[in-house]
Amino acid sequence: MAGPGERPANGWKFRRQHPVGNAITDFACVAAKLVVEVDGATHATEAERLRDERRTEALRRCGFEVLRIDNVDVADTLEGVRETILAAIERRTSV
Repeated sequence: MAGPGERPANGWKFRRQHPVGNAITDFACVAAKLVVEVDGATHATEAERLRDERRTEALRRCGFEVLRIDNVDVADTLEGVRETILAAIERRTSV
């Protein structure tokens, strides 16, 4: 993702550590109501998976779609991650 105020995804602005409901998201595109959560190894335990599911549901109740992306994918296939994000925005905004 780009820095503050930059538009890395075809003009869509993402905010880093943006509050949505009671959560602070990794990245949020408010205009498309899309949250991108970048998950690392700590999200592999059963307790963390359950916590993530509850968090995702809470964000959905706020009207946001949630994309969970592994941090390894960000490091190894950033262009693929970008395309996944753009496809999610397209789904959200082409209704």
